[in-house]
Amino acid sequence: MKLKVIAFDADDTLFINEPYFEEAEKKFCVLMQDYLTHQGLSQALFTTQINNLPLYGYGIKGYILSMIEAAIAISNSTISVDFIKKITEIGKDLIEKPIELLDGVEATLKALQGHYKLVVATKGDLKDQQRKLHLSGLGIYFHHIEVMADKEAINYEKLIKRLEVAPSEFMMIGNSLKSDVLPVLEIGGHAIHIPFHTTWAHEKIDHTINHKNFNSFGTITEVVPFLLKE
Repeated sequence: MKLKVIAFDADDTLFINEPYFEEAEKKFCVLMQDYLTHQGLSQALFTTQINNLPLYGYGIKGYILSMIEAAIAISNSTISVDFIKKITEIGKDLIEKPIELLDGVEATLKALQGHYKLVVATKGDLKDQQRKLHLSGLGIYFHHIEVMADKEAINYEKLIKRLEVAPSEFMMIGNSLKSDVLPVLEIGGHAIHIPFHTTWAHEKIDHTINHKNFNSFGTITEVVPFLLKE
């Protein structure tokens, strides 16, 4: 490999994210428990989220709007203003969650800094992601931070073009096979999967990946000897 740029996903790669959304979903289901089963409420909320992605994109603000929309639909437009207020409170609590770095993240960035150009390539709400990265204290390690509307091949192609490197000189590290691995391999880049213990259903795939540019490690610290072995 002749790598120049190493890109890191943010949520559930650098710091915890999905467990907070799962906690918010549980609160939503408790709030709406008189209307449907927990499973039915979760499915209704998930379907609303996916349908709204083209409009709202990824992130907490879109999630709050989807919770409100789902609640209105589930209740046949009978929920009160107080219910909507409680839903927005769930969303605000989600925004205010502490930033908890995953084990080994900062040590990994310190080890790789100076050997490669390090960047963040993540998706979600721009303001929220900038806030989280600022509070994380990790900004000093990154040459560039990219908050992407989506993580498809075309989005990575645009990022690589801005970074002025070839696809073969770019590596993505993240917890999502769907978003962090497959599209990067598609354009000729390299990818490393670092699994997180929980994954949003939208990010799951139903097949294994066998590719010469793909590797998977159990922890983020394992990428250091792999990338610096030369």
